[in-house]
Amino acid sequence: MEELKDIIVGLDQRIIAYKSRLQDLQKKREKIDDEIATIKKYLELAETLYRVEVDKAKLASLSSQIVTDSDKSRSSQLMDVTDQSREILLGRSKYVGMNVSEAAYQILREARAAMHAKDICHRLIEGGLRIKGKTPVTSIATSLKRDRRFRKVAPNTFEAIEEKLQAV
Repeated sequence: MEELKDIIVGLDQRIIAYKSRLQDLQKKREKIDDEIATIKKYLELAETLYRVEVDKAKLASLSSQIVTDSDKSRSSQLMDVTDQSREILLGRSKYVGMNVSEAAYQILREARAAMHAKDICHRLIEGGLRIKGKTPVTSIATSLKRDRRFRKVAPNTFEAIEEKLQAV
């Protein structure tokens, strides 16, 4: 009887140790996943900027030649690549380092209209903000409900309240 209790206690301690180790490893994996995502963004940005610089060099060599219709089309292609790199630079890392409320406030001010938490969630993710949790839309809605800068206008739909400067 005593041996069974010892075995059960030993197994219980082992289970607790395994669960603790599992949580530690999951946290490490999450950090590594974040680092991988960041590196992928930087790599994509670097590759795009590289293409922009190559196209600029091609355009510079073409500028010494007589401008023809085909050169004009190449110039428009260069602008597309420049716009693409700007989108990656500003778009996908737009909200990195911000909390959900700050980024959502910026989104709603730019939109100048009320938005559903699901739409805000999509824009936050596109902007590079990682939202942890199983239900990111609910997390966003909860954050916005608690922040005075937002007004709930419909279920899970919010608008930004303009900040008023107070006279001192």
